[in-house]
Amino acid sequence: MMKRFMSDPGFFSPRDVLAPVLCAAACLSVTGTLPVFFRSEAQSTVSRRMLTFEERVAYQRAIEEVYWRHRIWPRERPDSKPPLDSVMSQAQLEKKVQDYLRNSQAREDHWQRPITGEQLQAEMDRIAKNTKQPDVLRELFAALENDPFVIAECLARPILAERLVTQLRPHEQRFAAELEQPYLATAGAQMSMTMAAANTNYALPTIVHDALDTCNLPWTPTSLADVSAARDGHTAVWTGAEMIVWGGYYNGAIDLNTGARYNPSTDSWATTSVIGTPAARHSHTAVWTGTEMIVWGGYSENSSYLSTGGKYNPGTDSWVATSTTNSPIARYRHTAVWTGSEMIVWGGQGSGPTVFNTGGRYNPSTNNWTASSTVNVPTARALHTAVWTGSEMIVWGGYDPGSYLNTGGRYNPTTNTWTATATTGAPIGRDAHTAVWTGNEVIVWGGYNAGNLLNTGGRYHPNTDSWTPTSTTNAPEARENHTVVWTGNEMIVWGGDNPTVLNVGGRYDFNTDSWTPTSTTNAPEARENHTAVWTGAEMIVWGGVGASGDLNTGGRYCPVALNPTPTPCTGRCAPTPRPRPTPAPRRVRPS
Repeated sequence: MMKRFMSDPGFFSPRDVLAPVLCAAACLSVTGTLPVFFRSEAQSTVSRRMLTFEERVAYQRAIEEVYWRHRIWPRERPDSKPPLDSVMSQAQLEKKVQDYLRNSQAREDHWQRPITGEQLQAEMDRIAKNTKQPDVLRELFAALENDPFVIAECLARPILAERLVTQLRPHEQRFAAELEQPYLATAGAQMSMTMAAANTNYALPTIVHDALDTCNLPWTPTSLADVSAARDGHTAVWTGAEMIVWGGYYNGAIDLNTGARYNPSTDSWATTSVIGTPAARHSHTAVWTGTEMIVWGGYSENSSYLSTGGKYNPGTDSWVATSTTNSPIARYRHTAVWTGSEMIVWGGQGSGPTVFNTGGRYNPSTNNWTASSTVNVPTARALHTAVWTGSEMIVWGGYDPGSYLNTGGRYNPTTNTWTATATTGAPIGRDAHTAVWTGNEVIVWGGYNAGNLLNTGGRYHPNTDSWTPTSTTNAPEARENHTVVWTGNEMIVWGGDNPTVLNVGGRYDFNTDSWTPTSTTNAPEARENHTAVWTGAEMIVWGGVGASGDLNTGGRYCPVALNPTPTPCTGRCAPTPRPRPTPAPRRVRPS
């Protein structure tokens, strides 16, 4: 049971609290602001202020409204983005508040070290100084009425409590178990939580940066506070408000079923729930639907190839298993795309090694699988690429046990039919390459072919079923196991293996068919098997395996930095040997 930190005046009867709470919810839904009786002076705080549980929930809703506005609603989805209330219930909002109150209280109960006002002020200052999305942070501050006390309690406290509890959790099993117990705060027993020093006067921190200022350096590191465990072979998706990483393996042998969410606006990490999480795995796939991240397939050292998955909702920090009825046969090194209503998985590798030319379509709304057609399907393969065009999935390249492939196919889920892609003018066969969809064409680049790493690529035009090679002038050095993002006008490739790990890359402008090297100034440590997402302004790379082993570091690359002159790189930039442990199963190359 949680302690009461204030005397009886901080507790109200159900009748006392119900009317203002309902009013607050109504005002928030219409105006996005709290009513005047929930407000206080914005620039200073009076000693011994308190917030009721209902007030905290109302402010939490205001915070979630900001994040929901920035959530990406994929343009492929046939439905319109719904209001927040349809995706997050009152009970779920209350649980978020209960969780951070429990974390704060448990720390004091076990270590007699309550979170102080000075710590909350320092956390607010850190967020304002380090924010990578200042415009979003300003929206968050405004949603909390620019009141430093409310910002300290409802924005800084949850972040700081998560960090401190995460640091202490491994040291005491009893403490970890207690954190899994529910914290109850009913209408008849409302908690008035200040928990900061009673006489603290908070100052509203100044957000000194604007969106352009945060892009004044080519590379800046991602936060290491609360960062997820090191890993490679994981997945990452961008939601519009945060990057979610999940799964992967450590030291080439230990599979993970953990993950974390990186929030650039507050430059902070939060762990994803492990309740109901799918089995640990690596080399799986993940897509973002607009409300959920869906992960599927992969390989586990304990249970071999997998045909299971899960749906993760970052708003509620909860998992739901995907159906296994009619799901594709277990596999890894496959591909997945999101169509707007379904996730399509295809290809990949199973035991034997067996490669597949089968797949399935998963509908998260009905939790059902439908097999994809095998008529006119491309040949079986793994380590290929797939993109979604808005109407078709285009797969290309990869390997089978006898060769590297330069063939592919276009799959139309509406008609459940396949059409082969042209091979005339196609790039040389390869696997472990990358691909992006520009809106008009597919660009494939890099990869591996029969002992040779590649720095070549091609552009496939589905309207004409034709290929055009990408320029090799100033192209990045050959590589595999790198990452790629599409910015809207450029393809950015970074990292990878040749055969030592790399921290260099290039930007390809498809309008001019030209390459510009990415800067190496402050670039993250060289790595491969990492992940990368595009936020709309920056590429965030994270994790992977480097010369020293698996990494939990990353970096944010801004291609339009105020000082964009790239650092020249002749040949390999500071290559380092890579004493990487041997994973199981090892990658099988065609003979």
